[in-house]
Amino acid sequence: MSLAQQIKCISEAEYLTGEKLSDIKHEYIDGEVYAMAGASASHNRLTLNVARKIGNHLEGKPCQPYVSDMKVKTGSKYFYPDVLVDCSNLPDDSHFTESPTLIVEVLSKSTRRMDETTKRIAYQQIATLQEYILIEQDFVDVEVVRRSRGWQSERFYLGDAITFESIGLTLTVEDIYERVNNPELLEWRQLQAEAHAAVANSESKLAHQ
Repeated sequence: MSLAQQIKCISEAEYLTGEKLSDIKHEYIDGEVYAMAGASASHNRLTLNVARKIGNHLEGKPCQPYVSDMKVKTGSKYFYPDVLVDCSNLPDDSHFTESPTLIVEVLSKSTRRMDETTKRIAYQQIATLQEYILIEQDFVDVEVVRRSRGWQSERFYLGDAITFESIGLTLTVEDIYERVNNPELLEWRQLQAEAHAAVANSESKLAHQ
């Protein structure tokens, strides 16, 4: 989600109390509170694609995915990642975690700078975090940074497969962008359909020879 507007400085306790009562979600950064704006259809599709596939993969396992409403606390900051995985068996009444294993953010023009700078730096201070995934919504680009590789960036595009090593799940980039319809994806799907049709036509001709 995008940061909409900054509100006055308040304490962490005031923030946490107010957040339980508020109809609007806010992120908290060192005493400053930012209201969250709504997300686009593409943003929601990407978030749900990843969350659904992670949830199916983790069914019956101790690690659990959370979507959008679970906060991550790091230092004096609270963020709402689009998707996170926590393996610490959080109590049922938890509203935030300090021990995520995996965090996923879907980027937009309004959130890219925050997600790529402030959040990246803050998340990397979390001792339990193993992977941070950044997914572009307006074009196809998935960035993965992992603790095991010294937080060096790896990028994935259409035709690639990505292994979320922290939870042992492999997805294709096409899996992640299912039902997203930006121009790059529409062109890719058209080319894939034409290629499949050409193969089917060739096989049909061979079968009738």
